[in-house]
Amino acid sequence: MTAPETGTTTTETDTEALRERALACLTTARARTTLLTTCVDEPDLTAQHSPLMSPLVWDLAHIGNQEELWLLRAVGGREAMRPEIDSLYDAFEHPRAERPKLPLLPPAEARRYAAEVRGRALDLLASADFHGTRLTEAGFAFGMIAQHEQQHDETMLITHQLRKGPRALTAPDPDPAPPFTGPAEVLVPGGPFTMGTSGEPWALDNERPAHSREVAPFWIDTVPVTNAAYQAFIEDGGYTTERWWTPEGWAHIRRHGITAPLFWRRDGDRWLRRRFGITEPVPPDEPVLHVCWYEADAYARWAGRRLPTEAEWEKAARHDPVTGRSRRYPWGDADPEPEHANLGQRHLRPAPAGSYPAGQSPLGVRQLIGDVWEWTASDFLPYPGFRAFPYKEYSEVFFGSGHKVLRGGSFAVDPVACRGTFRNWDYPVRRQIFSGFRTARSEAV
Repeated sequence: MTAPETGTTTTETDTEALRERALACLTTARARTTLLTTCVDEPDLTAQHSPLMSPLVWDLAHIGNQEELWLLRAVGGREAMRPEIDSLYDAFEHPRAERPKLPLLPPAEARRYAAEVRGRALDLLASADFHGTRLTEAGFAFGMIAQHEQQHDETMLITHQLRKGPRALTAPDPDPAPPFTGPAEVLVPGGPFTMGTSGEPWALDNERPAHSREVAPFWIDTVPVTNAAYQAFIEDGGYTTERWWTPEGWAHIRRHGITAPLFWRRDGDRWLRRRFGITEPVPPDEPVLHVCWYEADAYARWAGRRLPTEAEWEKAARHDPVTGRSRRYPWGDADPEPEHANLGQRHLRPAPAGSYPAGQSPLGVRQLIGDVWEWTASDFLPYPGFRAFPYKEYSEVFFGSGHKVLRGGSFAVDPVACRGTFRNWDYPVRRQIFSGFRTARSEAV
């Protein structure tokens, strides 16, 4: 379902099409949750594989609890099924490092709870008319819950990557791609463009509202920075040369002994990486993965460039200089198809740089959606006119200089939780996420 920026209301939207879309998105999310929580034994579900992450069984029950809170209680007006567990699965009440100590539902009980909630939610969906309140308009609450589950599926996939032991997940590799021979960078013209959205029905609060943003002309990499390019930074002493790093970044890598992207190790004259339980040579043509903001920023300085701002990234991804409008996606307004982007855990790795020409932007920038989350130079801040909805803890509590914005999604992101306006954010030290970057430079005056 497409959603032009003119705005969408219930009277403009076919109710049955909305119902089918919500059902499809919820079903897809639950199938992925099931895969991620049945491919390992119970000890792996209840263990904490990293203090940065929850046990997988916490995510499983949290998904069900959020669905109950927002669909059954808030939308359906139903009585609480298990009010005694609400606090256990409140992400703001219990930090991840503390969650293994909580009296969590065991795997079988967590599955039964999530399944019972889902059955009741589907009954509610079958009779929903998608009007009356902002929460129900255009099926927003159902879309929010589908996105929430997919976001936790990505979190659980990160946990699988951090997990020690043999491979538990498999997926085909992306199609081979010939070496990219196009221009290394693209000029994005200066001027205003429409950033954010006021018309995307399932857009979350931090993507709103649409507003005009002025951007000076700049150059941006045509493809994300590759492993080969990043390895050149390493070999040139990138991790031992202080001048490439911010003071905070230099202190961080020295304190933690960081000398390469997470999961990389040197084996003689080559680099290996661990990926979902297997060890393999680092593929030179893939976008670099598992680097923090400090590493991305240092590489950009070493290369004589910089990270793009969030506004620059979005203009490169959405602005059509011919029509002057902002698209939903780089390729247009249509929902993502496999030829557009590497999304939805179809693969367990990024595609080679330069892949998906059908998904490029009007200016020819590739892989802006999918493959790797891309760090930007920007702090996570509200747009002018921002209003928290439906709860402050989704975005508002994270605004400020402590979090950096990532854009574009990764191979682990489902299309329902990824669009040209979607904003992600994290601490600048985070490396376990599926993060990479591309660089930019200002147009010479």
